[in-house]
Amino acid sequence: MTFTQSHVLNPSLSHPKYRPDIDGLRAIAVLSVVAFHAFPNGLKGGFIGVDIFFVISGYLISTIVFQNLEKGTFSFSEFYIRRIKRIFPALILVLAASFTFGWFALFADEYKQLGKHIAAGAGFVSNLVLWNEAGYFDSSAETKPLLHLWSLGIEEQFYIVWPLLLWLAWRKNFNLFTVTVIVAIASFYLNVRGVLNDSVATFYSPQTRFWELQCGSLLAWMALYRKHAFASARHKLDGWLVAVVYREGQPVDGRTLANVLSFLGIALLIYGFSVIDKDSDFPGKWAILPMLGAVLIISAGPNAWVNRKLLSNRLAVWVGLISFPLYLWHWPLLSFAHIIQTDEPSANIRIAAVLLTVVLAWLTYALVEKPIRLGKHSGAKTLTLLLLMLGIGNVGYQLYLKNGLEFRDADALSKTQMFADVNGTVLFNTPEDWVDDRCRAELGASYNYLICRFTSATPKTLVVGDSHAAQFVYDSISHGADDLALVAVNGCLPFIDLVTINPTEQYEEKSTRCKVIMPIVLKLLRDFPSIQRIAFATRGAMYIEGSGYGNTETKNVYRIINGPDDVLVENYHKFIDGYLDSINPILKLGKEVVFIEDVPEIGVKAKNCVDERPFHISSKDRPECSVSRTSFDKRNANYRKAVDSIVNSTQHQVKVFSAYQYLCNDISCGGMHEDMSYFYDDDHLSMRGSHFIFGKFAEWLDR
Repeated sequence: MTFTQSHVLNPSLSHPKYRPDIDGLRAIAVLSVVAFHAFPNGLKGGFIGVDIFFVISGYLISTIVFQNLEKGTFSFSEFYIRRIKRIFPALILVLAASFTFGWFALFADEYKQLGKHIAAGAGFVSNLVLWNEAGYFDSSAETKPLLHLWSLGIEEQFYIVWPLLLWLAWRKNFNLFTVTVIVAIASFYLNVRGVLNDSVATFYSPQTRFWELQCGSLLAWMALYRKHAFASARHKLDGWLVAVVYREGQPVDGRTLANVLSFLGIALLIYGFSVIDKDSDFPGKWAILPMLGAVLIISAGPNAWVNRKLLSNRLAVWVGLISFPLYLWHWPLLSFAHIIQTDEPSANIRIAAVLLTVVLAWLTYALVEKPIRLGKHSGAKTLTLLLLMLGIGNVGYQLYLKNGLEFRDADALSKTQMFADVNGTVLFNTPEDWVDDRCRAELGASYNYLICRFTSATPKTLVVGDSHAAQFVYDSISHGADDLALVAVNGCLPFIDLVTINPTEQYEEKSTRCKVIMPIVLKLLRDFPSIQRIAFATRGAMYIEGSGYGNTETKNVYRIINGPDDVLVENYHKFIDGYLDSINPILKLGKEVVFIEDVPEIGVKAKNCVDERPFHISSKDRPECSVSRTSFDKRNANYRKAVDSIVNSTQHQVKVFSAYQYLCNDISCGGMHEDMSYFYDDDHLSMRGSHFIFGKFAEWLDR
């Protein structure tokens, strides 16, 4: 029967019988996610609640599609109308509320990012957008109020692909069970294989997550078409369990088996909450725990003791009924609190956010969801919801294009002057401006990732390194210092054979970028005899310790490696060896080598220390933009030890300029001086900071 015929004959989709225990299972899923986000150290594996949702969604949606294909009543239009009326109302409300609150609470760069995520959420592609940004467990994730919509993106992509695939398989007379098994196995294989190679992609990709929804689909098929399969074996197993559990008099009627299945399912979930954490290779094989737990609980049926007494009680069912708006509201509230506080909010603020979440979820369910889902005028409601979703998506996209509406800051000009940011300088220009005409003529090639600048045809000092080399001198370059040249590649150490890489980067591409630095340096030394001094400047502590610092950065693991198959990573000694291999040929040329020990990392966005947010929660909203001297020394201990080793290995031919000492005292290392910011972000100097530090460097050279 064709789609058109089935729609005409019977436009009404049949739905599975309501089971209150499934709403109770939803309650467990949503409460675990909320608990993890509010108190991550309390329920470390709470995020697997999303995987429980996946199984439930796969079970219910597949039951609808299987049943109606069998009856000839399946209608794409009615199927998607129901999905729109179920999902759009609460989502539109949360997106609009996030946009409105962001207007009052966010800086322009934060508001721009929110706009992108509003557009992605409205288009149900949040998982794909977030995939290209950072991992779910990175610290930067806490400053993304719509991060949680990644799971909704995967579910919506499943709702689009899976019914269509089943309908096509049905028309071609394929076995739907076979199709479901094949898709589930393929997805699980990609998941297990992918989590070891690219954990971020595996977490967010639909193709590596569909198997969890497919397990719900398999359960739906078994419940519909093989309900009495293996009846003899089930009866014997139930009889054996009765004999093991009870002394006598208990009938062999399947209840004991159902109870064991539900107890086992709950036990698997509890175990998963306890042993899985953000450091696990997740989803991978670990995702089997929540998937299997949910499958066992659903398969046990509504009459199993756990399902009947625990999951079907009134409180659990009530939480399950509001679970969708509860999920949508909880993370924006917690994330906005984190952004405004510039750090993890206090326990009291997080508790208040959770309580407010429950109130908003109930109001959304009672006043928005139910009236729209039920009642008349279904077509008008659906069209209105579609237009509203398109509208909010377009608003988010325009917000992104217009750079977060910078005009919202009434005193933006004075704040920018006080902040003294580096827009328009060599590091923060567009990449087309990173290489000047003299470099192009000298190198004879285009390097999209290279920063190469001259201030004179006869420079005396060549500064070499990564973005910290560029930020060290960009004030001097911008003002045309007489004797300066710069060669740098962001995120690269100036090594000959070693490459610095994090899990989001491909070795071949990063190797091509990083390994051009030293050949260019040696060529410039040959072609410009005026260069007598080479100053190396990089963010050393990050490369040695293997991660960023503070609450603003992605906590990727940085490795210094010889090749793509190098697994014996020990950054400290490779840092030393890499620098010695680069420095020794320069010393043999009779050039002076200076090593610049890096400025402090302040660990927070410098803008938070200068700009006054229009919305406050507490007096903690504006950070100090400093770190204790103890924390700084601990962070940099191995780095400074490595610098000493480099100096000793070159018989003290390398001179060290300790840039950090001009921003540190015995108590702290700070980024604010006389109410002015010396930093642009959490680790790069502002224009004023660059001017200050390079001035100290010039004085040091004169001495």
